[in-house]
Amino acid sequence: MRTALPATIAIAVLMAACAGTSADRASTSIPADTSSVRDQPPSTNSAVDSVVPSELQTVTASWATDFGTTSIPLDELHVGIPASDPRDRIPPIDRPAFETIEAADGWIGDNEPGVLLIVAKTARFYPLSILTRHEIVNDRIGDTPVVVTYCPLCNTAVVFDPTVGGEVLRFGVSGLLRQSDLVMWDRQTESLWQQITGEAIVGELTGARLAPVPTSIVAWSDFTEAHPDGEVLAFDQGFGIEYGINPYTGYSSSQGPISSFFDETPDDRFPALSRVVGVTIGVETAAYPFETIEREGAVNDVVGDTAVTVWWGAPNTADALDTTVIASGRAIGTGVAYLATVGELTLEFEAIGDDRFRDVETGSVWTLLGSAVEGPLAGSRLEPAPHRNEFWFAFAAFFPDSRVWQP
Repeated sequence: MRTALPATIAIAVLMAACAGTSADRASTSIPADTSSVRDQPPSTNSAVDSVVPSELQTVTASWATDFGTTSIPLDELHVGIPASDPRDRIPPIDRPAFETIEAADGWIGDNEPGVLLIVAKTARFYPLSILTRHEIVNDRIGDTPVVVTYCPLCNTAVVFDPTVGGEVLRFGVSGLLRQSDLVMWDRQTESLWQQITGEAIVGELTGARLAPVPTSIVAWSDFTEAHPDGEVLAFDQGFGIEYGINPYTGYSSSQGPISSFFDETPDDRFPALSRVVGVTIGVETAAYPFETIEREGAVNDVVGDTAVTVWWGAPNTADALDTTVIASGRAIGTGVAYLATVGELTLEFEAIGDDRFRDVETGSVWTLLGSAVEGPLAGSRLEPAPHRNEFWFAFAAFFPDSRVWQP
């Protein structure tokens, strides 16, 4: 039997994540070449309205979303934020500001987690302390557009290429949830997207999938050591929010997902809110439970036809969804996955302690963030495999037939 927060508390948790006052929300930056959908009249398509469950009708009346085109039963969608139009009540960051490591050192604890994204030669760190309050960052690194997403209720941090059909989409928080996972919306077509998979599930673009951009959740201290010239999502994003406080206090220590937003009984093979490294390559997905990779240190496997290696380290990395002050969160460690190839060479790895790993083929020594620092391959870097650090219940719900690695 699972226990979960009552509906009233669940709603309060999500509302607590909403940043600032209505005036703050009004200041949310929108790309200049798009118009506000809030100026559009309510839908009068009774044929479409008739298929929308009553729970959704009260919050989607003004939406131009084509609810007649969908890949899911609409009753799987749940209202996370009760408002006449909940879209972007948790405001995405549309024009992100960045600062240096030196500037951020004063407010980010060494053990605090964040999303590491490397595009070309630029490394960026998106602290979860900021992402818990915004969930989406519409960003661009050089000429490369990216959308950085994080769902606190599933602990899924996923980065995508937001380009669909040659157009760069702007994404926001719809205020809806499916199986407790963030449902995004794009401003151009108002289609709805599943965050954990990057698939459009309702609307004009139903069936389209966003291409993932490989990333990892890592500790601040590991990022600063590996990328001393890296860029950090700045503390001041123009919303007047004091970041570093977890609006989901105690969530990761509960017995299961919030029942109001999750329709199934969680798979009981592992604790519902235990973490797994979920690796997806092509059409195949595999899970590597933290409790397993912690014992092994390094796991060598094949997903699809691709050799991967999954590592565990940085044992002091904090849980961003535990205590009120994120830097004081319980230690959960870091789980990362890489493609196990350098050039034409496929490697197998073993953990040798102190967040160091050695490949069997050349004896080179590698850091937790995938850089070779000793041996014949010194100076090489492993490419991250497309992966996430989701809660087990979320992995099992969205990838129910996928393999779970066991030694």
